Amino acid sequence: MELRSLRYFLAVAEERHVGRAAQRLHMTQPPLSRAIRQLENDLGCVLFERTPRGVDLTPAGAVMLREARAVLDQAERLRRRVAVATGPATLVVGTLADAVEHLGTPLVRAFREAHPNVTIAIHEADLGDPSAGLRADLVDVALTRTPFETSGLALRTLRTEPIGAVLPADDPLAVRDSVTTAELAGRHTVRLPDGTDERWRDHWTLPGARPDPGIPPMRTIQECLQAVLWNGAVALAPLGQPVPASLVAVPVADRSPSELVVAWRRDRTDPLIRSFVGIAAGLRP
Repeated sequence: MELRSLRYFLAVAEERHVGRAAQRLHMTQPPLSRAIRQLENDLGCVLFERTPRGVDLTPAGAVMLREARAVLDQAERLRRRVAVATGPATLVVGTLADAVEHLGTPLVRAFREAHPNVTIAIHEADLGDPSAGLRADLVDVALTRTPFETSGLALRTLRTEPIGAVLPADDPLAVRDSVTTAELAGRHTVRLPDGTDERWRDHWTLPGARPDPGIPPMRTIQECLQAVLWNGAVALAPLGQPVPASLVAVPVADRSPSELVVAWRRDRTDPLIRSFVGIAAGLRP
């Protein structure tokens, strides 16, 4: 029986409602319901009676509530004593462009609850480094997007998003349901920094596109959007990326999706890294 299962049970028992408990835990309802059913299967008893208003504790559930609180209180005392003995710790998190915004406050809150004594340092990488600092060993763990060279790295996928072509709203292709890379070939496009990972560059640029030599390399998504807005260039971006009202993102039919991932070096076994990865993965939709 895992402590996570006890925390899930405690939330449902205190809220008397699976939906409210899921909100409190910053997760969706289906995985919480599955976790409670698995806990009941493991214990061989029913913990909750389902009612029109939510759930009520069974006699076994009432006993479980008392014991779960005691176990979780003891686990928290143990964690705090170990943290005091260990001293302050720091986790350096690399982020690329908008990657961290897709998890945002729920990830911060969940990690802070699990590790209140850990200091988080943020390293924000530009579009020239899709590993977000992992390759240069500047960070412990990274929130970034694929594809890029992953030798020596481990990745956990958090979300998959289709790719869109960002165009001016008055572009003839802006009214289309989708476009192909062939239809965009030959247009002016944004230019990524020199030395950018080849897999990353090939995925986020267009074949045969013409980077404007008079425009410096784009290092952020916002710079790319501004190049489209001011210079009529074409940029590729995740369809979930917010764009100004005067721009439109049209799905690119023949470009494979991008994955939002949490990544870390395979040779790093720090428990804080494993915890961060597990928390981030638990928040995925």
